[in-house]
Amino acid sequence: MTNRRDFIKNAGVLAGSGLIASSFVSCNAKQEKNLRSTSKMKLSFKPYNLQLKHTFTIASSSRTTTPVMLVEIEYDGFVGYGEAAMPPYLGESHDTAAKFLSQIKLEQFTSPFLLEEILTYVDGVDVGNYAAKASIDIALHDLVGKIVGQPIHKIWGLDASKTPNTSFTIGIDQPDVVKEKVEEASPYKILKVKLGKDNDKEMIRTIRSVTDKPLCVDVNQGWTDKKEALDMIHWLKDQGVVFVEQPMSKEKEKMDEIAWLSENSPLPIIADEALQTIHDVMPLKGVYSGINVKLMKCGGLLAAKKMMTIARALDMKVMIGCMTATSCAISAASQLSPLVDWADLDGNLLISNDVFEGMKVIDGKVTLSELPGIGVRKL
Repeated sequence: MTNRRDFIKNAGVLAGSGLIASSFVSCNAKQEKNLRSTSKMKLSFKPYNLQLKHTFTIASSSRTTTPVMLVEIEYDGFVGYGEAAMPPYLGESHDTAAKFLSQIKLEQFTSPFLLEEILTYVDGVDVGNYAAKASIDIALHDLVGKIVGQPIHKIWGLDASKTPNTSFTIGIDQPDVVKEKVEEASPYKILKVKLGKDNDKEMIRTIRSVTDKPLCVDVNQGWTDKKEALDMIHWLKDQGVVFVEQPMSKEKEKMDEIAWLSENSPLPIIADEALQTIHDVMPLKGVYSGINVKLMKCGGLLAAKKMMTIARALDMKVMIGCMTATSCAISAASQLSPLVDWADLDGNLLISNDVFEGMKVIDGKVTLSELPGIGVRKL
């Protein structure tokens, strides 16, 4: 019988091999040889603070800004862009990201196409720091795509027509502000509603007073009693909600309660805070209906794609999510969107000071471009 470690390893090899092989097939062999012999990768980074259009409130906190680290990797005249988006609950900051990135020595590698080798090295430099690691992963993928002149989704062989609609997030707020947010979200076909305080039904009723669009809800661990949670989910189903994200605590001692809730729920229960890296996926089988994969939590595109492969093998639903971020991180995550059931890729739409132009939402749908790499232009 295949053990857990072997399963993860094999799934990882399966998920990663398509990118590596396709990248090298697309790259002219003579060009690759010249690049190896004449160029070195140069990593640079700078801190930036995102300004949110509205105060962003979830069950446990509120904020008006998000710190990010903007990353560039230069190589043979090409520049790959990356980003670490670091909301406070991740435990990362400008200081921790700068300390981690300062330790990275990419010049030791002969080519950016050595993605598995480079990212294994990056992961081993220090524990944690997954958003910082994701910024390097994103920049490397962007760099590789620019060198071969293709977007990452094409290098992976993904069908851009199969992208889902993205939800637009409505944070917890007073009824008049909630209505304003819903109006701002008029181009979007599904809304993601933050719940978990004492006004959950008021939030839903307020939204339902102005729109009948499908909803999904994110409770951010805000509910504490499984039977009350189940009653609430039945009510939410009647209100046109399609799934529930992280209804109760992520802690291991609550897993039996979550499993009971998932078994009895009329709606899919999706893991968010309970999931971070590839090693967390398999233990969630039978506990949650699906997983929400976020680049900033798992370390980037390569890890996220592996996690999706494992989840599908376990017959679990897959969602791609995000933090509040610039169009750099959002466009990177969108390259994976043809693989998922649901997308929540609105982080760039919630800020007022984006420094990139990238993935567009057209008629509510994630729409991938033909731009190489992750598909962004720097403003």
